[in-house]
Amino acid sequence: MLTAALLTTALLFGGMVLYSFGIAAFLFTALPSDVAGPTIRRAFPLFYLFVMGTAAVATALLWPFDLWSAGLLATIAVTTLPTRQILMPAINCATDTGARARFNPLHGLPVAITLAHIVLAGVVLARFIGGPAA
Repeated sequence: MLTAALLTTALLFGGMVLYSFGIAAFLFTALPSDVAGPTIRRAFPLFYLFVMGTAAVATALLWPFDLWSAGLLATIAVTTLPTRQILMPAINCATDTGARARFNPLHGLPVAITLAHIVLAGVVLARFIGGPAA
């Protein structure tokens, strides 16, 4: 079960890094902005479902072994929900209405949240190296 927890946490970490720094950036460099924007808009809700689901599974798998790390993963799962359900619609609304001054700070929030999630998942992975006391 501990191996499954490690692999699931690694999947979470890798998936967040790949999507945030790879796929999203690639789409905006490979496609015209009028195509890239709607594509990203359709992909982000699925990305957030992936993060919530993977973090929740990793939490459950790790719970018996390391409560602190499981708590970090649970934090990722729980804080992704308002990002998906509240911030994303607000960002989409700002984009649709051309409210650039509103878009910029709104967009910065999920970016910061995702970066924090990547760091938290990285901390959990690092704890696997040294054990729960690391």
